[in-house]
Amino acid sequence: LLNKPGGNFFSSFLVISRMQSLQVDSVQRWMEDLRHMTEVECMCVLQAKPIGVEEDSQQGELIMGSAVGAGDHVARNNLQTLLRRALVVSTELGKMFQRLEKGRWQRVHGTAVRANCHVRSLVHEYSAARSTPPEMQKYETSLLEKCMELTNITERCLHTDDEFFLKSMRECALHLYVHDNPPPLCLLFSQVLIKQIESSDNIHIIGSAISNLLSLTQDGPQLCSIIAKEGAVVALFKICRQDRFKDLYAHALRTVASICCVEEGINQLDKVDGILCLADILTDESSVEAARAEAAAVVAQITSPHHTSTQHLASFLESMHDIVTSLIKLCESASCGEVFLLASAALANITFFDSMACEILLQLNAVQILLQACKDRQRVDTPYSKDQVVTILANLSVLEQCASEVLQEQGTERLLLLLGEKPSSSSPSEGAACERVQQKAAVTLARLSRDPDVAQTAIQLKAVPRLIELCRSPTERNNSDSVLVACLAALRRLAAGCPDSIEAADHQQLIKPRLVDSFLLCSNMEESFV
Repeated sequence: LLNKPGGNFFSSFLVISRMQSLQVDSVQRWMEDLRHMTEVECMCVLQAKPIGVEEDSQQGELIMGSAVGAGDHVARNNLQTLLRRALVVSTELGKMFQRLEKGRWQRVHGTAVRANCHVRSLVHEYSAARSTPPEMQKYETSLLEKCMELTNITERCLHTDDEFFLKSMRECALHLYVHDNPPPLCLLFSQVLIKQIESSDNIHIIGSAISNLLSLTQDGPQLCSIIAKEGAVVALFKICRQDRFKDLYAHALRTVASICCVEEGINQLDKVDGILCLADILTDESSVEAARAEAAAVVAQITSPHHTSTQHLASFLESMHDIVTSLIKLCESASCGEVFLLASAALANITFFDSMACEILLQLNAVQILLQACKDRQRVDTPYSKDQVVTILANLSVLEQCASEVLQEQGTERLLLLLGEKPSSSSPSEGAACERVQQKAAVTLARLSRDPDVAQTAIQLKAVPRLIELCRSPTERNNSDSVLVACLAALRRLAAGCPDSIEAADHQQLIKPRLVDSFLLCSNMEESFV
């Protein structure tokens, strides 16, 4: 315009000034949009571009062993890079989930973009460090597709205010986050950790890998199944069979216990004769208490009544005598409540599935050991520990010879104390544990009262008024129907041996009717404050 013949210089200056103003506004707008419209592919290339190349990295293969020199250093660096990248991905996804819950779409999209970039970098670094098997390539492809889909969903939500559309997109994004992203990520992570446990000779590196693996198991049974299928249980038991790694036994066994919350973990344990290894650790007097306690935790986990599969219990029976003997000794010598809880929980589960275990326990003076432990606040300090003790006593009380031992150790008094167990806090789990303690104490009392001496002792100790109180007062039993049924059964057993111990009105309502009628009467009864 300035060079145009006959042009007005002032007019031209105004035009140029306006164009410059528009240009500045456009640049600012572009820079603002750029924060949320990042080109993922470009960022991924920049982020994944290696700064340097290690000459002795053996052509990109990730070395997990304890090779001396630079090769080991490179292996550790590669591993740490993968672990850090996986941690960043997990953190970004967590942030995105929180922002998604609040509907903050601008920040959700930015976080999704960053997570996408980190996932691509993680896959790139994993592939560069080791050859990727076909099965893993399938997970990688699926993971990348889901991340891109997540980014696209969050981008679309930036340009609309339609509440229905945003709600549907939010549900889609949550589904992708919860159901699709974690398994492939954790599969990558667990493979690296398990490889390191298998190949390294460095106790610190193995310990760190086990710690990270234990953290993964805390994210639910789905991840435990993935970890079990990748061979984690096998790798951990290899550690537990080597004396040079004794300091890692407790940590490794705690991780095994976490993995064995799923059937895949128990099946892997059975395949590598893990029960024999557990028996060896429990019976080895040189093993530290922490290792024996964690071995007890694994036993408690695999013998839990909640498991549907019992195939692994066949091999357990072969070592049961040694395991039961070691566990009751651990209960007797436990230095703290946690150790006692783990050992007693294992014993409680074992007594459920084989009566021979109860006979072994009676021979080992288990009644005396457990009742003495109840007097020790250092060992039995919570309703959870008392729950395990009374469970064992309830199962032992099926045997006739148990009654005399309970009488000898003043066990009837202890059962009456357990009938009065109450939670010390408002915790629902503690309340449920107290209910179980009351129920099983009543069941044990009912079974033992077949013996006239036990029944007479219970009546002298005023067991009948306490049982009646539990039946008539819903708050005393925390409104638990199972406690009510157990108390009615115990009351009827005592009444059968000593009819005069119960007043006529109580007999008319709690003893004479059918059990179901008494139950319905007490369960609908309003508490009397008279």
